[in-house]
Amino acid sequence: MKSLRLLTVAALLTAAGTAMADTSVVHDGYAFDQNQLIPTGARLEVGTTGYGGALLWTANPYVGLALGYNGGDISWSDDLSVDGVKYDMDMDNKVGYLNAEVRPWGASANPWAQGLYVAAGVGYIDTEYGLKSTAKSGEIEIDGKETSFERLNGKVSYDNDIAPYLGLGFAPKLNKNWGVFGEVGAYYTGNPTAKLTAVGGTAADRELLADHERSIEQDDKYEWLPVGKVGVSYHW
Repeated sequence: MKSLRLLTVAALLTAAGTAMADTSVVHDGYAFDQNQLIPTGARLEVGTTGYGGALLWTANPYVGLALGYNGGDISWSDDLSVDGVKYDMDMDNKVGYLNAEVRPWGASANPWAQGLYVAAGVGYIDTEYGLKSTAKSGEIEIDGKETSFERLNGKVSYDNDIAPYLGLGFAPKLNKNWGVFGEVGAYYTGNPTAKLTAVGGTAADRELLADHERSIEQDDKYEWLPVGKVGVSYHW
């Protein structure tokens, strides 16, 4: 996992260096152009990781950078099912990211082809899911086994985690300044930390709850944080 993150960061830094290089650097003996540090655009976005925005840099038609943040309590799903236990879920998103956006057809005369890009980068993930399950009818069952729990509460969190990201996007311009975009992808976060508490239950039930907690932390499907977002952009 650490090796994957280091390789991703190295690749991103290489792409960033490519994005910030232009003909003036090559012909002027690696002269530094401070204007390259000024963003060329910005965007507003909303999706599965919350709502927020990003600053954009575009040094050439093929490669750009996006530095952004998504947050808030927006939920892309209101429930979660683990071991047969259904939870009401509230999401508290905190995601900062730096992506390189590579446009294979950036110089194409077709504006729709220009808008296609592959995003690769890293995110700083500090997202938490609040979980609540209540025995609305009968007893709560965990993995098919009846318990005497009246209620289960807990949280699943990805705390201060640096995660590599890969996504696919489409960002066509509507005119010289305005554009729209959509992007899907995923962060590889590794397994989260889970902490569950219960009201009621026997000693045997609590042993079952401990196994249930570990199954959340060790299930492969929680190693990935899916991303889907849309928004508008402005280029100056």
